[in-house]
Amino acid sequence: MTEPERLRADAVRNRAAILRATEELLTRHHPQQISMEQVATAAGVGKGTVFHRFGSRHGLMRALMQERAQDLEIAITTGPPPLGQGAPPRARLLAFLTAVVELVARNKGLLAALGPAAPVTAASEQEPREEHPVYRSWHDHISQLAHQQRPDLDADMLAHILLATLHSELILNALERGDGNRLDRTLRDLVTALMPE
Repeated sequence: MTEPERLRADAVRNRAAILRATEELLTRHHPQQISMEQVATAAGVGKGTVFHRFGSRHGLMRALMQERAQDLEIAITTGPPPLGQGAPPRARLLAFLTAVVELVARNKGLLAALGPAAPVTAASEQEPREEHPVYRSWHDHISQLAHQQRPDLDADMLAHILLATLHSELILNALERGDGNRLDRTLRDLVTALMPE
């Protein structure tokens, strides 16, 4: 292995260690109680490495959320049905909404660190949420499935409405109280009513 390859491999390992440490700290501490120094110590790297790689605490939290969203994207594109291809559109949409609710519920601490209305994309202040690649991808996925199931619906607006439910402080508070199953059930009821088999 050449020196540049070794350095790249170290950077990849450090990034993964930092994200794992951040996720683990978020399971035990309120986001506001976690410092970059704590993350560095837990990851076994220097504080400068964390700042160099992520720029800020918000940048670190955003990177972690994007990684979680990427895992879902992989499941949608290459995973088995019903989340992946091969199932009817309605079944895929229901599976996708369940996966999104689980993602948001699992990452409540991370979302709190990113601020209000951050669940879907954790967009920066300079980037409108609807232009963020994760939001676009999720919106397009919902809208395509809705259109396939019911071409007469305004699938574009329906996708915005379904994703907007996850931007609500009230919904985040409900998830904090452990109401993830209730949210999932309600979204499923809504989609089932709009898209009968």
